[in-house]
Amino acid sequence: MSSKPTVLVLGGVGFVGRHFVTYLVENQLASEIRVVDKTMPVTSYLTKRQTEVFEQVEYVQGNLSDQAHIESAFERADNSTFDYVFNCAGETRYSLNELFYEQRIFNLSTRNAQEAAKRGVKCFVELSTAEIYESDKKPSNEKGKIKPWTTIAKYKARAEEEIKKIPNLNYVILRPAIIYGTGATTGLTPRLVCGRIYKHLDEPMKDLWTKDLKISTVHVNDVVRAMWQVATRYSDPSQSNEGSRIYNLADSDLGKLSQLIGGIFGIETGFQNRTVNTLVEKDLDSAVEEINEKHIGPWGTLLEKANITISPVSPYIDKELLLHNALSIDGTLITREIGFEYTVPQLTEEKLREIIDGFKELNGWPN
Repeated sequence: MSSKPTVLVLGGVGFVGRHFVTYLVENQLASEIRVVDKTMPVTSYLTKRQTEVFEQVEYVQGNLSDQAHIESAFERADNSTFDYVFNCAGETRYSLNELFYEQRIFNLSTRNAQEAAKRGVKCFVELSTAEIYESDKKPSNEKGKIKPWTTIAKYKARAEEEIKKIPNLNYVILRPAIIYGTGATTGLTPRLVCGRIYKHLDEPMKDLWTKDLKISTVHVNDVVRAMWQVATRYSDPSQSNEGSRIYNLADSDLGKLSQLIGGIFGIETGFQNRTVNTLVEKDLDSAVEEINEKHIGPWGTLLEKANITISPVSPYIDKELLLHNALSIDGTLITREIGFEYTVPQLTEEKLREIIDGFKELNGWPN
């Protein structure tokens, strides 16, 4: 009998999920891996490497906010229980009706956590978000004030509170900063798309707000390594009572994103003046519409010229993400408590280029 654990990955086709599944398979960490997701791998812009990985795992299509689907996801032929369950599922689109978030974040997370407790799973790892902290210049640690500034974060915070109350649940909650890496369609990627557009327009790219607005990031490779490390640590009964159970994940250095994008595309970057920022604050809806209109047309032109009919990426930036909110996060507790080490301690031009190269491989980025 294999001594390697059995693993259930909820939302395993999504951005973090696919990287996590790849990490498990390539490092031969599990004896059995089941991926449950409403989205099918074949329609999900997997890379060649990820496609080969998914051929080696069991994929089940399911709606993880529906109780019958949840029970089916956890059910095994021999009636045994998965050792570890990782929840990477949940709605990731911004500015939807709150009922979606109630169903696809709060209900999904809490119901799957309850099922994990009922079945005696050794460790349940919940992927939350650092957007639940109050926007502050000072880096938020795990004891920082909870004041979610996106609707997604509001429902993630509610789910966290509910998960903590579930009897007999051995859980760990991870709160990553902005996750980036190959295949990311949100987060930093729309900014990269904008960089390509300003190169095409031959104009400087100017960000809103000021250079003092701190934004923490974390590479997806470090997120997936942390997920595995906390699960193996907290599934050990001798160590599961030690430690915090809630950990931030964030690079040690705040990357200078605009400068890096400027370097990649050979464009001038900077910040809007106070007058422009004041106008945006007065009428955010109009500003968002104007900004997105300026970008979407040229992006369509670039794709058309490159004979790309559909791309997984877009320059569209949601209103919630244009608000004047810092995301300054202290991600050092996980290092101090369980010895986790970040392999990508800061945002670099090389790592941003990897995102672009990943979409080029999928024929989703114009040369």
